[in-house]
Amino acid sequence: MTSSTTLSASGETRTTGVLRPLLGLLLVLFVAMLSSTVVSTALPRIIGSLNGSQTQYTWVVTATLLAATASTPVWGKLADLYSKKALVQVAIGIFLAGSLLSGISQGADQLIAARAFQGLGVGGLQALVQTIIAAMIPPKERGRYNGLLGGVMALATVSGPLLGGIITETPWLGWRWCFFVGVPFAAVALLVLQRSLHLPAVRERGSVRVDYVGAALIAAGVSLLLIWISFVDGSFAWISWQTAAMVGPALAILVFAVWWESRVPEPVLPLSVIRQPGPALAILASLAVGMAMFGGAVFLGQYFQVSRGYDPTEAGLLMIPMMLGVLVSSTVSGQLVSRSGKLKAHIVTGTVVLVAGFAVLSTLDHETSLAVVFTGLAFVGIGVGMSMQNLVLAVQNTVALRDVGAASASITFFRSLGGTIGISVLGAVLANRVSDSVTAGLREAGVPASAAGGASNLNLAALPEPVRDIVRAAYGDATGHIFLISTAIAVVGVVAALLLKPAPLRTSLDLDEPKAS
Repeated sequence: MTSSTTLSASGETRTTGVLRPLLGLLLVLFVAMLSSTVVSTALPRIIGSLNGSQTQYTWVVTATLLAATASTPVWGKLADLYSKKALVQVAIGIFLAGSLLSGISQGADQLIAARAFQGLGVGGLQALVQTIIAAMIPPKERGRYNGLLGGVMALATVSGPLLGGIITETPWLGWRWCFFVGVPFAAVALLVLQRSLHLPAVRERGSVRVDYVGAALIAAGVSLLLIWISFVDGSFAWISWQTAAMVGPALAILVFAVWWESRVPEPVLPLSVIRQPGPALAILASLAVGMAMFGGAVFLGQYFQVSRGYDPTEAGLLMIPMMLGVLVSSTVSGQLVSRSGKLKAHIVTGTVVLVAGFAVLSTLDHETSLAVVFTGLAFVGIGVGMSMQNLVLAVQNTVALRDVGAASASITFFRSLGGTIGISVLGAVLANRVSDSVTAGLREAGVPASAAGGASNLNLAALPEPVRDIVRAAYGDATGHIFLISTAIAVVGVVAALLLKPAPLRTSLDLDEPKAS
């Protein structure tokens, strides 16, 4: 074979053949990550200008994550059945269309809908990049390349908040360009992949079956639960007919989805893989990492701007300790994993450091020293960098090449699900605590509640000075509380990592050594 990713009989990948398509894949990953991080510091300004609420603030992020989470298993299964190259190009196209729709949105509800559509493309990019790399490079060698992936993700995370702040504050650009900025990167990625990526089909077309019913059931069940989380204890009580009307059907749908997935020949979530102790524990640990990766940028960006009064550019700069932690730890850990062929020590260390970072951030209020904030941010970044990609590799190492797409998508699905649920839960807790704190603060100050314009209104510039100070303090104090919840959840990730059985990384692409033809 003469394609750029042809494998030798020994299972080794030609280095020159890997690097060319790898460049395109890294650009794709950069685009996907940038789409989330570039708006993190701009969101307070965006929602304020659209006169949105705290709930809508949360859903601008949650909508993308939910769509990405629900679609990731489908993309992964399609990658096992169809052309990975064509699929990644389709995903980029969907992502670009969603970006353009987001940029021209005229209201918060329109923006949420556009971000949901954009999430369909993000889900494809998340699943397909991991899958294509797994189809080109054996697990033993994949550690160093995962280090590159971690570095690119860190670069997007570092540059995204800062870039978003600069764009938002540039008069001739404005916040809408936060959604347009990824277009040139995606165009270059399309060109590079079109010219360099060539992968053989894994299965015969006659065996193609995609479980769209299972994907729809999972999406419906998860969506209903997240909608309930967003409104419970605010619009209605925990024990109410609304709770019963949402939670009951959601759980029934998810139970039916599990039953359905156990019976179909091509499930979007391969239960045979998920039930294995190793992948199951890796998935459980990835839930905590997902919460760290998504929740950190979303709520800390809001903390710096709303509570501490920094502008979007300054908020982006203040996030750098976390991003540098991801960059350094993922790169170093990837190199060490490739040399030693061992994963568990890196995953355990990463989850422990992650818990420490959350514990530090749980002490935040509106007057916390920036030195304390930076320490927590750095610990969270180091923990994410050491564990995130290694958890994916731990799952990929246990499955055959023909199932690597579904397996990679499974752990990406649960990591995104953790982030989605985390943002929804933490956002709901934040909104409720802010509302209670603002109400109490206004009462103590003798100011009418109507003067706040609604406790969830993020357009602080429109508030009178005394009310603005009360709102800032409320957001700052509530942020520490939500990271206390994150600390408790992250402990579950440590326990799961400790229970992982150490397994050496295989040196071949497939479970069985490839045979020479």
